[in-house]
Amino acid sequence: MLLIVRPCSSSVSIHHFQPKPQRSRNVVVRCSLSSVEEKRGLDSELQASVPFPPIRVAKRVVLVRHGQSTWNAEGRIQGSSNFSVLTKKGESQAETSRQMLIDDHFDACFASPLARSKRTAEIIWGPRQETIVPDIDLREIDLYSFQGLLKHEGKARYGAAYREWQVDAANFMIDGHYPVRELWDRARSCWTKILAHDSRSVLVVAHNAVNQALVATAIGLGAEYFRTLLQSNCGVSVLDFIPRPEGGSPHICLNRLNQTPGSPVAGGKSAGRETSRRFILVCSGSTQGNTEDGFPFAGDQPLNMLGVIQSQKSAELLLDLKVNSIVSSPNKACVETAVAISKVQEAADCLGADCVPRYVEMKQMGNLDVETIFKQTNTASNVWMCLIDDGLRTKLWDQSGKAWRSLLDEISDESRPEEVVVAVGHPAIHIALMGHCLNLTKEWLGSFHLDAGSVSVVDFPDGPKGKGVIRCINYTAHLGRWSIPITRSTEDGEEF
Repeated sequence: MLLIVRPCSSSVSIHHFQPKPQRSRNVVVRCSLSSVEEKRGLDSELQASVPFPPIRVAKRVVLVRHGQSTWNAEGRIQGSSNFSVLTKKGESQAETSRQMLIDDHFDACFASPLARSKRTAEIIWGPRQETIVPDIDLREIDLYSFQGLLKHEGKARYGAAYREWQVDAANFMIDGHYPVRELWDRARSCWTKILAHDSRSVLVVAHNAVNQALVATAIGLGAEYFRTLLQSNCGVSVLDFIPRPEGGSPHICLNRLNQTPGSPVAGGKSAGRETSRRFILVCSGSTQGNTEDGFPFAGDQPLNMLGVIQSQKSAELLLDLKVNSIVSSPNKACVETAVAISKVQEAADCLGADCVPRYVEMKQMGNLDVETIFKQTNTASNVWMCLIDDGLRTKLWDQSGKAWRSLLDEISDESRPEEVVVAVGHPAIHIALMGHCLNLTKEWLGSFHLDAGSVSVVDFPDGPKGKGVIRCINYTAHLGRWSIPITRSTEDGEEF
């Protein structure tokens, strides 16, 4: 296997030439769903590993879920029914997403024809001249007899079937159909059409479940990952498709997941359930080395001025969240970022004259320090090329596994009603941590992208022994213009 690494200023984006994912999806380790029948699992894996059609030029696809609908507000099961429309809040959310994307150029817009999605697309697309392309395959998941029911009605009327829909959706059957499996097949059909379109930047406006399926099928995850990659109302996700020089299925990278109109750390359910256990993964800000030299592994250096601003912005984003502990890499930039977050946290509740600052535990974790892996290279400018060495990737993966287990221990104190742990590290270690959360292997390291100063959130609605739900990846709205890293431009050149 050949590994190509693309340096992107202070960001990490690692792309692998991998024919198809290894078939390891049904091992139940913390974040997997419950065990399923062998044949069903095999079908899911085969569907996930079917190659995509080749593309000639790099393509970016931006996915948006529709704004809040009337049936969202009522707690009613929508499915692919078309009786629900946007609420005033939903229209406002769509307008916020329009503002997020206002400076982005799109060659085309695909949208679900259902009213709630169609209206969201119209608001975001605004005065652009190109016609919105309706695609019936982008409709929401077909839920048959469930559609139109309030959630408590579905539970009362269907009992065991509704329970299976909640806990094992990939194997949930109703009216002779497996809705989630059908959705995964439909998502692949959508990708075939989107990738065949003569465009380089595409906006897709659809729904919660179908957007989950689009993200999952793009990076090679089967239907058992349903409800693992969150999609909030008007949440924006970004996928980059990069052609292979020799042709064949393109390299695919999830650049962002669920860039929401509101704060990614605000209250809300994960996978339909309340959560009291959470990781906030904060990438340290930029340093002098990784902004001037263009290489992200630039040694143990302090933050530069941009990095200081990024760390302060991250601290402000977490202002209303009561953090229990902050764990950081011993790297100078990570420690400085952690200290900035700690100072804001400790002062957050201390607005009156008699107030005592709240104590936030801080600690350093050696396993979060990727510089210990890559500093063995003699020349900093060759560090990126050294990632071709499978041995270094193995070391990163093994070390991040130890860090993941230690972080799970941090949120395992059941005497506390809530546990929020902030982990500050380099983008590379956080990419690996998300891979462990999703029960993947080191071959998936190239499937995710993180920028300096970004925030990613992992919730544990079933506690630290249950599966993790990824609320967002590479959230950067707090840093300024969200759609590209604020330290570089992508308007020129083939790659994003």
